Amino acid sequence: MNTGTKRKHIGRNISRIRELRGMKQEALAEAMGVSQQTVSILEGSDEIEEQRLAQIARALGVNVEALENFTEESVFNYFNTFYDNSTAGNGMFSNHPTHCTFNPLDKVVELYERLVKSEKDRADALDKLLKAKQ
Repeated sequence: MNTGTKRKHIGRNISRIRELRGMKQEALAEAMGVSQQTVSILEGSDEIEEQRLAQIARALGVNVEALENFTEESVFNYFNTFYDNSTAGNGMFSNHPTHCTFNPLDKVVELYERLVKSEKDRADALDKLLKAKQ
């Protein structure tokens, strides 16, 4: 029984991050300028050269360290701290801002109120037209 540390499989990390980003192999291949078969081979590889790794990281929108150090636990930690302002800009997906400067719910309410006002204005205009014809 091997009690040593388990070697990281960089291809699996690429595959998991691609899946978490909602990307198919074809989309990653297109972003990299390679074939889907090449992406499949890369995702089956234990090791990948640094230059290719940098290309993959750019296509996935993450840094190379995210590919090399990816774990399922890091994803959960990332999302658990998503709303913590002290971690904005840090973490696995550091080239993507994680701090929202507005409350999305407020924006939904604002949009709803504008739609209701628009419908009331339209109903008033129709009422005026109806009364003018009578």
